[in-house]
Amino acid sequence: MSQNSQTLTNAKAPLRVGVTGGIGSGKTIVCQIFEQLGIPVYYADERAKSLMVENEQVVSKVKKLLGAQAYLPNGSLNRKWIASIVFQDANKLERLNAIVHPAVQEDGEKWHQQQLGLPYTIKESALLFEIGSEIFYDKTVVVVAPKAVRIQRAMQRDGQERAAIEARMDKQMEEKKKAQLADFVIVNDGATLLVPQVMAIHRKLLEVQENAWRLI
Repeated sequence: MSQNSQTLTNAKAPLRVGVTGGIGSGKTIVCQIFEQLGIPVYYADERAKSLMVENEQVVSKVKKLLGAQAYLPNGSLNRKWIASIVFQDANKLERLNAIVHPAVQEDGEKWHQQQLGLPYTIKESALLFEIGSEIFYDKTVVVVAPKAVRIQRAMQRDGQERAAIEARMDKQMEEKKKAQLADFVIVNDGATLLVPQVMAIHRKLLEVQENAWRLI
């Protein structure tokens, strides 16, 4: 369970809520429901891809780590080539994360500070507990689904073979452990309704922020 005491002491500052989940869990769909409630969402994985192209310091470090082949001639990411390297080399994956995640954290914090007058903001990220970033959030939400369902979703979405999906899953923390560490858990198994779960968490987060503002 995490709480950023600095957030709670900032007048009228929104809570920081982290949403995570394994491959194929459906965390993006969950975040889109929160957006329908008027809650802004920072999609960390998408921003990471942008920063790996836009941030000159990040680009330089990535090239130094993985070589010039990490980028295509037009300057865009050579994502397939990068994946073929880092998902076969745990050390390089860790070093790549050490380059990208601090840049995303800084970018996400700037974004959060711009969301004034809101009860909370959400940052969606595939890696949260794995990299110890839960310390930056007031509350965390984990989206879970059966492994077979997650594999099927990921295969359909990414067009990859089962073995490739499972190899990526092996690099992430087990869902059971994530659920134990999180403040809230959303079940997205295809049978359990998502909206009521999101609404229940939304109401609780509003209560938490209201109580925090009373202390100011």
